[in-house]
Amino acid sequence: MAPQWLSCSTAALLLLVHVGPVVTQSCGTPGVPGIPGSHGHNGVDGLKGEKGDSGEAGQSVRGEKGESGLTGPPGRPGLKGDIGLPGLPGRPGSPGEKGRAFSPSNQQRSYFSYKWLPSQLPELDTAIIFDREILPNLDQQLRLSEPLTNGLFVSTVKGVYFFSYHVSAKSRVCLKLVKGSDSHVTLCDTSEGFLVTSGSAVLELEVGDTVSLEATRFNTIVTSQSSTSHIFTGFLIFPTG
Repeated sequence: MAPQWLSCSTAALLLLVHVGPVVTQSCGTPGVPGIPGSHGHNGVDGLKGEKGDSGEAGQSVRGEKGESGLTGPPGRPGLKGDIGLPGLPGRPGSPGEKGRAFSPSNQQRSYFSYKWLPSQLPELDTAIIFDREILPNLDQQLRLSEPLTNGLFVSTVKGVYFFSYHVSAKSRVCLKLVKGSDSHVTLCDTSEGFLVTSGSAVLELEVGDTVSLEATRFNTIVTSQSSTSHIFTGFLIFPTG
């Protein structure tokens, strides 16, 4: 039996090597399986398959609202924004009450302006007599009801007044503005040659108060020159009565 089996096996092997695939013939008992060969190379990718069916849409589930967190610290101030567009005009206000007609005769006023052309120096501590009105043709309603009397201004309206003067001198001059018997302002000026000094003051007067301009012993007021004038002016700023 052994030689017959061996001869059949040899013949079959020779046929497989030289001939290729042949029809297997049963020549005897099957042999023991051989050792597996090594893995071959990966094959080429196949053709792209057709698109599959869409899956079922899932449903989102919202959980319960959590508790509020702690308040954070205040943030830093932001940058200043651009100026906004102008707003729409507001509604007009309601008309005001009709005013009273203006009448100059209803207004309280008091005014004077006089000049003095001296021929000699004035007496000390005595009202200088300004006796030439600067605006003699001004409407009487806009002036004092009475001119200066002996250099004195007499208040006819209770209120706040403004007074000023301009006086020329050779080298020095001192003048004082007197209310009643009290000296409220004393002003002095000096120069190596001729000078023009001026002064002003604001006084509150009651009806009947007097105001005058007086010279002190320190003065060299210019006299005997027709081209030189000294001026004293006063007027009511506003009444207080």
